[in-house]
Amino acid sequence: MASIAVIGLGNMGGPMAANLARAGLVVHGFDLVAELREAAAGNGVVVAACATAAAGAADIVLTMLPAGRDVLGVWGEAIPAAKPDALFIDCSTIDVESARQAHAMASTAAIRSLDAPVSGGTAGAKAATLTFMCGGEASAFDAAKPILEKMGRKIVHCGGPGAGQAAKICNNMILGATMIVTAEAFVLAERLGLSHQALFDVAANSSGQSWSLTVNCPVPGLVPTSAANRDYKPGFAASLMLKDLKLAQDAASACGASTPLGSAAAQLYGLYNAWGEGGADFSGIIHLIRGTAEGRETWRGSAPKT
Repeated sequence: MASIAVIGLGNMGGPMAANLARAGLVVHGFDLVAELREAAAGNGVVVAACATAAAGAADIVLTMLPAGRDVLGVWGEAIPAAKPDALFIDCSTIDVESARQAHAMASTAAIRSLDAPVSGGTAGAKAATLTFMCGGEASAFDAAKPILEKMGRKIVHCGGPGAGQAAKICNNMILGATMIVTAEAFVLAERLGLSHQALFDVAANSSGQSWSLTVNCPVPGLVPTSAANRDYKPGFAASLMLKDLKLAQDAASACGASTPLGSAAAQLYGLYNAWGEGGADFSGIIHLIRGTAEGRETWRGSAPKT
């Protein structure tokens, strides 16, 4: 059975590595943070002394890292140490150009590679229900799919190198803008005297329906899966939404695409993060839409008025 190295054992990589170990695979792991290494060891991961050692011991190398420069740095060190028939999978969310550079680095060494960013947040990582958006050659995708299926529910081959990252930033641009307008609708309803429940019952069963409404509704008490019910403890943090929206804007600028709503969403999440709310769930942007920090505190964790 193939052995796997997971480099980056944080909020996403840690649960993903644990699920692979739980599935009976030999998982080597590494992270710069000692506490994360210890937690991974408790979940059946064989902790390596460094990223290079983890990669050298595995048939498949999976990275989950903060930014493109981190991925390129780790791959640059790990690829020379890898087995000749290794497969490298990057599940980080990074810029498309860095993803393509990582593929080129692997191709030069005759190493198969895949960019495979995820959707589903920390809850999906823990429950092994992630969606993987994959970019790379078909042979790399075919080799990676059985492994990804142990961590996710939907595995999609989006195209060639970088296509997975392109799909991820386009998807999250939709998500960010949709969450904002959903929050705006609830705030407008409040000002018009319409209850949260009434708006939800209408929109959830008509043309206003969306994931932002029916899965992660920005007001508490309407949807059991909503972060609003947990004082906006993040399933997907606002800081990560801002990161993805910035990546989308960088990509739009590079290819000459017009994304005015995506641009506005990035600006609004920038303001929300500047409020010191980067660690809250991205649905908490409803507090910014209400207009004041006082409004944020008044509504945080409170039950909706119906």
